[in-house]
Amino acid sequence: MVQSLDYLKETASQTAGPYVHIGLIPKQAGFDIFENNFTNILADENTRGERIIVEGRVIDGTGTPLRDALLEIWQANADGRYNHELDRQKSGKVDEGFRGWGRTGTDFDTAVYRFETIKPGVVSGRNNRDMAPHINFWIVARGINIGLNTRMYFADEADKNANDPVLNLIEQHERRKTLIASLDDSGPLPVYRFDIVLQGENETVFFDV
Repeated sequence: MVQSLDYLKETASQTAGPYVHIGLIPKQAGFDIFENNFTNILADENTRGERIIVEGRVIDGTGTPLRDALLEIWQANADGRYNHELDRQKSGKVDEGFRGWGRTGTDFDTAVYRFETIKPGVVSGRNNRDMAPHINFWIVARGINIGLNTRMYFADEADKNANDPVLNLIEQHERRKTLIASLDDSGPLPVYRFDIVLQGENETVFFDV
């Protein structure tokens, strides 16, 4: 006899917490359990394109930087091509020296995340409309039930940003700035600063994908 659903209790649930680091970025959490660890370094000496650093913080609704957030990024290569055989939107070549995907967590002490990558090229989108250079982000942290998706654009690509079809979908123009990373080119490599605000004033624009 099948038990009535009226008598079944909801299974306990939990938002992403500290255990997510053990499973997804164990080395950063102090557990050396994988032979090959996913890292925040997407490029090597053979990768085509301009080497850059992307860094920032994940900030909660109270203005507090999170020290246990996990982030993944994926992006096109310098030719605007994603390193996957199913990406047929661009004529550029796949770059064998570029992984195009990275994972890291915010630092347990400083709350800063960091990726070493290259600046992506212009990506051909739907209906052959070019999208400005951008990096896709996925964020999980304690208190988040479902991972958040957003994009990072580059402050020094203002002309391309102005014509980007995704940025132009954001009706509140002042909120578009939450997707623009600032540039610090005073060091050996350009550093693009991109803080992600989860709630409240200056909340980052997130996408339902």
